[in-house]
Amino acid sequence: MTDAAIQFSKANPIWGTGRRKSATARVRLMPGDGKILINKREVNNYFAEQKDRQSALSPLVATDTLTSYNIGVNVKGGGTTGQADAVKLGIARALRKVDPSLEQTLREGKFLTRDPRMVERKKYGQKGARKRFQFSKR
Repeated sequence: MTDAAIQFSKANPIWGTGRRKSATARVRLMPGDGKILINKREVNNYFAEQKDRQSALSPLVATDTLTSYNIGVNVKGGGTTGQADAVKLGIARALRKVDPSLEQTLREGKFLTRDPRMVERKKYGQKGARKRFQFSKR
């Protein structure tokens, strides 16, 4: 057993950080009965779309730990899809700290891989990142 697993309790939770696009999620994992709060709101109230809820909770479903832990998440930045993926990565990283034997399952599901895609910056003298003003030969 690792030191993190020994010290794991409600008074001393395990933290995991997840990022996607411009969203950042700080995940706090504690032993409990499966209560999940995102920005002090229930998951179903925070993520309106089913795909975002499924994405955020997919590491818990894959490891069969949906009712084993209470999770508190602070997430900011980005949109709902980016926030859901940030929560997913944060939960997966926290689960890996709690139980290192889950790492193989999390890796196979690609839950521990950070998606590096970011918005491309706007170029000076142009309309956007890729859009250009119309070229005039004369």
